[in-house]
Amino acid sequence: MTQRTLVLLKPDAVRRGLVGEIVGRIERKAGWRITALELRTLDRATLEQHYAEHVGRPFYEPLVEFMQSGPIVALVAEGERVIEGIRTLAGPTDPIAAAPGSIRGDFGTITRENLIHASDSEESAERELKLFFPGLV
Repeated sequence: MTQRTLVLLKPDAVRRGLVGEIVGRIERKAGWRITALELRTLDRATLEQHYAEHVGRPFYEPLVEFMQSGPIVALVAEGERVIEGIRTLAGPTDPIAAAPGSIRGDFGTITRENLIHASDSEESAERELKLFFPGLV
């Protein structure tokens, strides 16, 4: 089943020069392709919408601040089971728990700055794509 998903390469990935490596891993997966890509700086209003379900949690403010700390790369990936696949490619949030070969397993350093966001379901992908790429939906 062909799907579309949102991927955000977070400020730490951009700062550390990992954009090409991460994009390359997505592009090398047979059947997946990137259909939109943009470097941008996120404003608080966008982040508040994106992370609305986390309001009130202890990590919310540090997360919003981190995501505003530098440019991010927002991209749309399409392909067979791409939502599940990119989340597997990303690995668990905790880089110690992430397997070697995953993005976080290979490059992650701390849990809060975890390199990549990928939609976790078709519903989330649809909502997030409308927020980040309204012209595509």
